[in-house]
Amino acid sequence: MNPQISVITPCYNAESTIRETIDSVLRQTFKDWELLIIDDCSTDNSAEIIREYSSRDSRIKYFKTEEKSGSPSTPRNIGLDNASGEYIAFLDADDVWLPDKLAKQIEFMTVNNADLSYSYYEKMTWDGIRSARIVRTRPLTTYKKLLRSNSIPCLTSMIRREAVGATRFKQIAQEDFCFWLDVLKKGYKAYNLCEVTAIYRMTRNSRSSNKIDMFKGYWNVIRNHQHISVPKAGVCMVTYAIMGTLKFLK
Repeated sequence: MNPQISVITPCYNAESTIRETIDSVLRQTFKDWELLIIDDCSTDNSAEIIREYSSRDSRIKYFKTEEKSGSPSTPRNIGLDNASGEYIAFLDADDVWLPDKLAKQIEFMTVNNADLSYSYYEKMTWDGIRSARIVRTRPLTTYKKLLRSNSIPCLTSMIRREAVGATRFKQIAQEDFCFWLDVLKKGYKAYNLCEVTAIYRMTRNSRSSNKIDMFKGYWNVIRNHQHISVPKAGVCMVTYAIMGTLKFLK
């Protein structure tokens, strides 16, 4: 019998954090899941750690890219191609979930007949010190709303596999933002649990820490991949900048 939820985790040189990430999935009160960890040709001990866990729990499955892609897109797409659950959830190899994340989210989606959901999350430093800073996002996200602000945190997301369909992550910056736009463009809506279910680990080397690169990536997504006109894209860009600044100041 297939699991109800497939968890997809891209991994590259995450030996210092991957155990904590896997343990947070193992601690879930909801147990009907599979964890697909896709190694992007790590050069540290990540693969050995993942195999150690998979040898002890058959729900944990190890995959490896044919060559280093340097992006979470390829590993996530491998995960999507191999997922068997009715629902898909994403968790990066340095983030963690709270124990009742899956249980609360699956109940929320069932009760509300939602195809895509997300939630608030908390931040922690690279060495695991929780900041108690909660990042709150809008309660309902549509395609038009998402164009102006990326309000679907990947580490909190859960989506029905049939809603994903043939949609895949592109090899670009802000790949998750573009992915959610491609999904919502099909007419779906995303709903927020409006409570914290995950903890995001901040890192100086992450692309999200470089604001200039974020704006460049955003512009590329809405102009070259969503084909939004220049005037409308300009308005969206201003709103995106304002929302991003307010989010940073919280």
